[in-house]
Amino acid sequence: MKSPRVIYLAVLVCSLFFAKLAPACTSIRLRAGDGTVVYARTMEFAIVLESDVIMVPRGYARTGTTPQGENGLKWTSKYASLGINTGSGMPFLVDGVNEKGLAVGLLYFPGTVGYMKYSAGEASKTIAPWEVGSWILENFATVEEVKQNIGSITVPAVVVKQLDFVPPLHYVVHDASGKSVVIEYVEGKLHVHDNVLGVMTNSPAFDWHMTNLRNYVNFSLVNVPPVKVGSITLTGFGQGTGMLGMPGDFTPPSRFVRAVAFSTSALPAKTGEEAVLLAFHLLNNFDIPNGLSREEHKDEHGNIVADYTVWTSAYDLKARRFYFRTYENSQIRSVDLMKMPLDAKNITTFSMKGPEVIKSLNP
Repeated sequence: MKSPRVIYLAVLVCSLFFAKLAPACTSIRLRAGDGTVVYARTMEFAIVLESDVIMVPRGYARTGTTPQGENGLKWTSKYASLGINTGSGMPFLVDGVNEKGLAVGLLYFPGTVGYMKYSAGEASKTIAPWEVGSWILENFATVEEVKQNIGSITVPAVVVKQLDFVPPLHYVVHDASGKSVVIEYVEGKLHVHDNVLGVMTNSPAFDWHMTNLRNYVNFSLVNVPPVKVGSITLTGFGQGTGMLGMPGDFTPPSRFVRAVAFSTSALPAKTGEEAVLLAFHLLNNFDIPNGLSREEHKDEHGNIVADYTVWTSAYDLKARRFYFRTYENSQIRSVDLMKMPLDAKNITTFSMKGPEVIKSLNP
């Protein structure tokens, strides 16, 4: 019988293998009037993910994975954390928050990622790309702490040998003060970018996306006034002319531009709970129904390969509360980290499964 770790790796890499065909995750950050910071994102894949919500307690022992398979960095979780794993039994978070209000998201980064070089002498400080998020959540309380320590680890290209695949990832980190950074490995080097706008999607690199925003200097929060052309006055057809020309496709550059425009244009929420609901409303604009974003070819079984929004999540970094909905169930559900047994000996798991509940108003 295969061990839980082998099963987890198989699920993770199989999922990422299909996802590389059409990655489309989008993440944003919002600030509420009461000082609450909310981090939210979508998760897109081309297959059904058997994801669970898990809580990793304080004192949980970890061992990182290296390219040669020998034991990597060893650590014990200092802080408890809560979030979503990729598949059944997965012990590492791809999206989560810790008890200090630090949040991390792992997003796909194909064609651009270039992990660090590795030598056997660095095994004791090495972890695999999919372990970086949990390492951050379990060891640090603020973005500044992450910036000071991220250079202490080696993150090489670690192949899951069963499927011969390295997951290409980059990372967004937010803390309860509103600070945010993007962590990327490009051409073998670590790059840490201050993320003033709090937005991230996928490839290319983060600094490219920030430069690309200059192509939209005509963006306006308000409607464009009438324009005089010769003897004719041209007026817009209706509301929204300030965003005329905003890219509407599902590519990472277009989603990045829209995420910046929408998250900075929305009227700020007053409370954390209102900000969470606002985040879900904003991310409705990035929800991809199954079949709208597809590959030209079919898989080996003749099925259409289409990326869709498997789940959408949001984190209140002040309350340390997690919210989510899934493709099958749009009801927003929540788990409060601070009401969990933070010193438990084992990981606590909550199922994300469940169908949509339609309430009838008929007597």
